[in-house]
Amino acid sequence: MRAFVLTGPGKYSVQEVPAPVAAPGEVVVDVERVGVCGTDVEFFTGAMAYLHHGHATYPMRLGHEWAGRVAAVGDGVDPGWVGRRVMGDTMLGCGVCRRCLRSHRHVCEKRQEVGIRGDRPGALAEQLAVPASSLHALPDSVDAVLGALVEPGGNALRAAQAAAPSPGDRALVLGPGTIGLLAAMFLRTTGAEVHLMGNTPSSLAFARALGFEHVWAEGSLPDLPFEAVVDASNAAHLPDLALELVEPSGRVVYIGLAGEPSRIDTRTLALKDVTAVGILSASPGLDATIRAYAAGSVDPRPLVAATVGLAEAGPVLAGERPPGAGPGPKIHVDPRSG
Repeated sequence: MRAFVLTGPGKYSVQEVPAPVAAPGEVVVDVERVGVCGTDVEFFTGAMAYLHHGHATYPMRLGHEWAGRVAAVGDGVDPGWVGRRVMGDTMLGCGVCRRCLRSHRHVCEKRQEVGIRGDRPGALAEQLAVPASSLHALPDSVDAVLGALVEPGGNALRAAQAAAPSPGDRALVLGPGTIGLLAAMFLRTTGAEVHLMGNTPSSLAFARALGFEHVWAEGSLPDLPFEAVVDASNAAHLPDLALELVEPSGRVVYIGLAGEPSRIDTRTLALKDVTAVGILSASPGLDATIRAYAAGSVDPRPLVAATVGLAEAGPVLAGERPPGAGPGPKIHVDPRSG
């Protein structure tokens, strides 16, 4: 089969590689759509911390936001999975450690991460092998585009849930990228007044086009009380700003990751009686995200600016916008084309 293989920082090729075989407990999926994520870009540039901590090595196959159809099952897997449309959890815990047994597989010390960690090949290929236990079935109303947006959506849903606004509360999202916009969409379903803050005119204009009325450039944010603040940015100074902006007894959610350490003043955290929450994974939020997409309460389709083939994945990872791309922040890859 054809697969996109990253061989080093900025080095890649589309290669013919052996097609996966379903091992016991696994399935093989025909991949229909894959989202390109900021984590993938970090691997492309060589900046991803896992490369430096020994959790990942080149060559590697990227792709952890995916949707497809089950083509084959291994021993011990219900054959009823064959032909079903699915997406899959990125985080694959060992299943036997204390964290896994306490339903925290996404923070298992020995976990693999599809397309990210532990030599588990990702979905930028025509086929993908994953444990059947990681699968989540997609209803007919959730097509491949939405299916490949479930994984980022699960992260954003968990961030919105952690923010826990009540109807009429004011919530602020820092960073109108894919996760920030998805978090804002989920926050909007709670009845909160949602604000977004960013730093590029194009991203702010796109947020307004999605129906968000309260969109601000950094430095022009009005002096308003925010019961919840979600930092979905990669700016090292914004975690501290989030803590400064949130109301006493409010909630701050950290889901963005900066390329360098961020600092917050824990005295402010304590004296304001603030609850601070970190979000790592979509795993606990996948089923609820699928339900929200199926019901239409959240529609992230406008976030997808373009869909390209495998041959165009490299330029996208290098930061190029495909010709004719729309204004959204997300690029999808269809491994069956290009």
